Amino acid sequence: MTTITAPRPLPELPELSEQLWEAVIGRDEPAAMRLVTAAADAGADTEALLLDVVAGVQQRVGVEWAADRISVADEHAASAITDRVLAALAHHRVPRRLHTRGRVTVVCVEGEWHVLPARLLAEVLTHRGWQVDFLGGHTPTPHLVSHVHRTNPAAVLLSASLPTRLPAAHKAISALQSIGVSVMVGGRAFGPDGRHARRLHADAWAPDAREAADYLDQGLARHRAGRRQQIEDDLPHLLDQEYTLVTTRRAALVKQSLEALEERWPAMRTYSTAQRDRTTEDLAHIVDFLATALYVDDAELFTTFTAWTAGILTARGVPAAGLRLGLDVLAGQLRDFPRALTFLKTAADSLQLSSDHTGPGITA
Repeated sequence: MTTITAPRPLPELPELSEQLWEAVIGRDEPAAMRLVTAAADAGADTEALLLDVVAGVQQRVGVEWAADRISVADEHAASAITDRVLAALAHHRVPRRLHTRGRVTVVCVEGEWHVLPARLLAEVLTHRGWQVDFLGGHTPTPHLVSHVHRTNPAAVLLSASLPTRLPAAHKAISALQSIGVSVMVGGRAFGPDGRHARRLHADAWAPDAREAADYLDQGLARHRAGRRQQIEDDLPHLLDQEYTLVTTRRAALVKQSLEALEERWPAMRTYSTAQRDRTTEDLAHIVDFLATALYVDDAELFTTFTAWTAGILTARGVPAAGLRLGLDVLAGQLRDFPRALTFLKTAADSLQLSSDHTGPGITA
């Protein structure tokens, strides 16, 4: 007589998320695969698995790294497992609708390598019946435009996680709209309220993949092609040339600021090569985020970055006062840049600092 085993009950999503987290952070890829495929077989909603479980676990990976509770190697290993779990779930025995809704392109802007948010969106749209061309990370705008000319999608969905990709996003938005293609944008780069999407004149913005899919399901009007605007038409503040001059002088600014730091903090002269390299990287990041804030004329973007950086430093036992010193020396290099000086002062004033510090740089 054959014994029929009853199917295991479907775990609640919070329980499943915790189980997947334990598997991922424990580098147990087979266990992670079993968890999500078993949940799919048991009837779990596909979008919920993708967006509430897999994406939620990956977000937790980032939070744990920022808090210095896992290492960079742990973060990379966990992210790699999450990526393979997503691929396995996408190709598991999940019934998909026929491509009945049209064709769209999902892509990360030039320079953006954080692919997971865009990939999650591509899978959700595919599940809902869209024919999706997923182009992955770091797609140069000319190649994106060429692809669109060949495929004629109903819309392009553009993803950017880092605010420093906003100038590249603006270039892509303008190029696509000039040929009559509607552009929806998403990702943390555009701000929690989508302010930078509006600033860059995107046709639509969504805070997450589920809302992006809902918006697209309701219909996104095709952009009416017109005379291609100059960047300054969208962002007249760029006429002051501060953004252009900061970006073109980036290498010199970093070098001069590093030299100024050595004068202000003599102990830096004893830094190891690794410590100097890390300090140089930190200064370069500050310049890049300052340039982006100048591009969109948003002091809060820069202040948010410096507050996040201060938190990263503090979690690693490095007094964040060194960050303010970096802001001070950069301000000394930009005395003739009124907007930049305002942003630097606002960020410095917002930092809650002690009077003691061990010097600039994460590895100090």
